[in-house]
Amino acid sequence: MIRSEGACVVKPSARLLRLLSTLASRPSWTNRELAAELQVTERTVRRDIAGLRDLGYSIQSDPGPWGGYRLGGGALLPPLPLDDDEALAVVVALQEAALSGLLGHDRAAFTALAKLQRLLPPRMAARLEGFLGIVVHTPRAAEEPVTPTVLLALATACRAREALLITYRDRRENLTSREVAPWQLVRTRNRWYLVALDNGKHEWRTFRADRVIEAQLTGRPANLVEPPDAARMVSEMLLAEYPFYATVQAEIDFDRAQRLVPPGAGSLEPDGAERTLITFGGHSLEEIAVRVLQLGTRVRIIEPVELKGALRAWMGTVIADDPEP
Repeated sequence: MIRSEGACVVKPSARLLRLLSTLASRPSWTNRELAAELQVTERTVRRDIAGLRDLGYSIQSDPGPWGGYRLGGGALLPPLPLDDDEALAVVVALQEAALSGLLGHDRAAFTALAKLQRLLPPRMAARLEGFLGIVVHTPRAAEEPVTPTVLLALATACRAREALLITYRDRRENLTSREVAPWQLVRTRNRWYLVALDNGKHEWRTFRADRVIEAQLTGRPANLVEPPDAARMVSEMLLAEYPFYATVQAEIDFDRAQRLVPPGAGSLEPDGAERTLITFGGHSLEEIAVRVLQLGTRVRIIEPVELKGALRAWMGTVIADDPEP
């Protein structure tokens, strides 16, 4: 900061960063709004906009008194205007992606994390070091990775509503080529799933993204006929893999039940204002009994009646009898 008599004048470079951060905070700003937000003149805003453009930032503008400025994408990748909390959030997210293998075995997450950590100011680096120093990561189950290239192609096709040609490896390791009309990506159980209409079979399917070997945009529009609830479809698909099922009536509202039941662990149906019907799936009734107890609320067993016995047996294994006097 440069101080003058009775005033505090912001350096031009700091002012440009403030303007950049402000532009990024919402889709559009008028000149007057920017001047009021930054406490400068409208002439200064116009001059600083020109300065940002000279630095390679793509800033679009609409003419007229009601026109506004918008921060757009450009050919260059200039520094991102992140405050302390935003930068730390990005670093933590990158570390999670790197440790989980969310984006495959490529080094993109690791190299991006290393670059960003080197750029952190000392005060932010100290906060990050304090956070990372108390976090312990448990071993994770091995999962097939999905590459960023494939994931981006799937997301692009969903957004553009464009037919997609995929090379897919099924559970028997057979490779097939399919044309699909992509609808949505669903993230659950540490996996990505593509919900799409299989044009060859004329039916809606779920595809594990980590089994997509290659994905190519065809340039043809996707014919989406009565698209399903993608999240529900994936959840029901996962639930169908279990050998045992049980339905209970839980005395909790539907919103709370959605927070308590992990995707793929059960299907939910509202049953009045304060009750929810939950169908759990599991590899045994004992496993389902544990999930029921984790709800932490009163339940009524709908089916099967054997679940009551499994609940009593499970409670008997965790509650010790009082010692004899």
